Amino acid sequence: MKRRIPLRKRLLVRLLFVSALIAVCSVAATAWLAVTTTTSALKEEQGQDLAADTSILARLSGYAATHPDWADVRRTVRELAARTGRRIALTTTDRTLVADSAPRGTPLPPRPAATVDPLRTDTYTEPGAQLSGIDPRVVGPYRLTTGERESLDTLAAKRTRCYAHYGLQTTVVRTPSGRPVLTGTDGDDVAGYGASVCDDGTLTTPVPTEQRALDALSELARPCLRAVGMDLRGPLFLTLDPSGRDPFGLGYFTAKYATVRGAPAGRAAQNCVLTARRAQLEPYVAPVAELFLGIGDQNPSRFDMSPGNKAKVAGAAGLVLAVTVAVTAVVAVRLVRPLRALTEAAQQPPELHVRVPVTTRDETGILAEAFNDLTERRERLEAQRRAMVSDIAHELRSPLTNIRGWLEVVRDGVVEPEPDLLDSLHEEALVLQRIIDDLQDLAAADAGTLRLHREPVRARDLVDQVAAAHSVAARTAGVGLRTEADGSAWLDADPVRMRQALGNLVSNALRHTPADGTVTLAVRRDGAEVVLTVADTGPGIAPEDLPHVFDRFWRAEKSRSRRTGGSGLGLPIVRHLVAAHGGTAEAASEPGAGALFTLRLPTAQAPEDDLPGNGPPDDPGLVGEGRGRTG
Repeated sequence: MKRRIPLRKRLLVRLLFVSALIAVCSVAATAWLAVTTTTSALKEEQGQDLAADTSILARLSGYAATHPDWADVRRTVRELAARTGRRIALTTTDRTLVADSAPRGTPLPPRPAATVDPLRTDTYTEPGAQLSGIDPRVVGPYRLTTGERESLDTLAAKRTRCYAHYGLQTTVVRTPSGRPVLTGTDGDDVAGYGASVCDDGTLTTPVPTEQRALDALSELARPCLRAVGMDLRGPLFLTLDPSGRDPFGLGYFTAKYATVRGAPAGRAAQNCVLTARRAQLEPYVAPVAELFLGIGDQNPSRFDMSPGNKAKVAGAAGLVLAVTVAVTAVVAVRLVRPLRALTEAAQQPPELHVRVPVTTRDETGILAEAFNDLTERRERLEAQRRAMVSDIAHELRSPLTNIRGWLEVVRDGVVEPEPDLLDSLHEEALVLQRIIDDLQDLAAADAGTLRLHREPVRARDLVDQVAAAHSVAARTAGVGLRTEADGSAWLDADPVRMRQALGNLVSNALRHTPADGTVTLAVRRDGAEVVLTVADTGPGIAPEDLPHVFDRFWRAEKSRSRRTGGSGLGLPIVRHLVAAHGGTAEAASEPGAGALFTLRLPTAQAPEDDLPGNGPPDDPGLVGEGRGRTG
């Protein structure tokens, strides 16, 4: 019977636990070392990569803001790739390659890192950030001429001197369009510090170039403003913020309309102006492009560990190694000890039948129990083998001794070879022949070479044939032999071997049934099986002897007397023959109530010519439960 091992005792679970413990220690040590030695380096590298990516996007956005196409961008891409060590590729929105720092044919990364669109993304106002809006470097028609810049520079210098007269320090900053802007030392607009006498408005007045661009912008914005319901009968005022932070204001125009169709008028007007400005600047910027970033052809950055970190790595590695070796050694010793005991026991001489102690309840303990069971079975089989050899020798010695003795006295002339003597010698020879045939059948069954010649057989015919063959012996012994047969039961069997099996059972029953007793040979169908039974009214079999009735050379009567006859091989042959047909053989008995031997075999389909209506009717005198004939 298979023994169930508790989950915590299973060898596989213990090995998995040890492996998991080692893995946890290794992972913990690795994680600790990674955190303590590389966190700062990783942060620094990530910051550098992010700054490099941002600078690449800002540089390419500036190129797009100042060029109407991407015709000359390849040189810029190569310079950025060489400086940052990144792979840089630009494509159109439909993934047509514009420029790539990698060799031709290199596949693009799966997703773009950013979209280069200076009309919608501002990477100039705040370095390192991406703001929503138009990049101030997109100036287009607002770019000042040389004369306009010189005139504004003169006004800016004059205003700077004026602010200095009042104690305000200013700095002149030039916007991408070329317009100078005055800021304070902290970068704020100086107009909020007073000194209004210096601010005469001439520096912030649009120059002719800017005014023409503003007028064009107003015409572009009018259809959108009209669409949102704003009255255009009055003039459209667009003022310029020269600081570049909020390039356009709407003056009193939006103040006239508090709300437009449920939305604030200022927001609706700003959206219209923004849309018009993008349309105005679109011819001056490069088309929208997708930016792909990847690892370049440079070696990845490395960092050197300090002596302290090296010591930490060495210490952690040594600790993990020591723990691993210690745990493995403990587990290995516990696993190898019972296996070594099994090996030593297996190397002992077979006749000693050495057993091993069972000290655990896991797989090795079950292996030790199985080894002990195997040793016990081997010892028992060895005893049975010796007993069988002794029994065979005894069974063969008795008839041979009789034959030899009588032949010697006949040879010496002491006894004449009379017919009775010859009949006795012939009977002894038949005994020898029967024993040899039985041994040959058992040997063939053990070797799996027992040949069967199967054919459809009516079970009732087998019963009748066996009863007829033993009717003389039954009458001689004064025992009644009855048959009870179901004519619808068929077998796919070897009729000769089945008659042999049933004949052995009937012979055994006749030997153990006293005079005036009865032996009943019956057959019936039980679902998909055909059941053959042989019952007698003899003394029965003791309960302790019942499990051994199919053992070879076993007799319930332990003496070697031939009072009841038999060699002790008939019932083992029955069991092997029935097993060869795919059936089973069982024995049941109660002392004083006789014995019952049952054979169960698979049923078979009756031949077509034997189906009801296709042949002669069965003999009702030989079939039926409780009906039959007595031999």
